[in-house]
Amino acid sequence: MALPNIFSREVTEKLIERINKLHATSTPGWGKMTVAQMLAHCNVTYEMVYENKHPKPNKFLGFVLRSFVKKYVTNEQPYKRNMRTAAQFLIHEVRDFEKERLRLIDHLNKTQQLGEAHFHNKTSHSFGKLSKEEWNNMFYKHVDHHLTQFGV
Repeated sequence: MALPNIFSREVTEKLIERINKLHATSTPGWGKMTVAQMLAHCNVTYEMVYENKHPKPNKFLGFVLRSFVKKYVTNEQPYKRNMRTAAQFLIHEVRDFEKERLRLIDHLNKTQQLGEAHFHNKTSHSFGKLSKEEWNNMFYKHVDHHLTQFGV
């Protein structure tokens, strides 16, 4: 079963509606992150696309990511609860809920506006070239997983 198309306006709007149901005191159904940390965590994926903020993996780590992690991140299977995450996705410091919420909404809107053609065969920070379907799956299932974590 294909995941919803994050490049469509309708799907993006539904995700934004879910984000807007969160509040600064929302608590997770599992895991240790606060809601603001979760939003910052979700923003990391988009920072890797739109900002030069995170170093690219070295050749060995890149090989490992492409060979073993890429399929798990880009397939249609939902993430399991309490999985380990890459170091750059770990958010330990206190974050501003409203700032992170608006950043994630901006990232979702930008991604939708650029559209699937922009992303098809675009090189990922960690996984090499991805198809538009792989980009969609990576973007959608990560945000959906964490919104579900916080009950929205």
